[in-house]
Amino acid sequence: MATKRDPRLVSLGYGRFVRADRIYALVPLDAAERGDGRRTYVHVDGLSEPIVASRSERAILADVEAALTEAAGIPRRRRAKGQETLL
Repeated sequence: MATKRDPRLVSLGYGRFVRADRIYALVPLDAAERGDGRRTYVHVDGLSEPIVASRSERAILADVEAALTEAAGIPRRRRAKGQETLL
């Protein structure tokens, strides 16, 4: 049985990282707001303003899910060949 531990850091791009369990909302930027690599607002517990990330909300969400699953000690599920993820 795997032991529980603190969730790992998730990359937001621009050299910024946040602990996976501190992220509580991801908001994709509208096309008009995008530019210079800006893709997603990341709302982090303890910060009054969101962080601008250069990664998509789907990519960040996939990393958050993997980090929290790993921290909980839940073994990774294997996908059948050709099976796509829903996220």
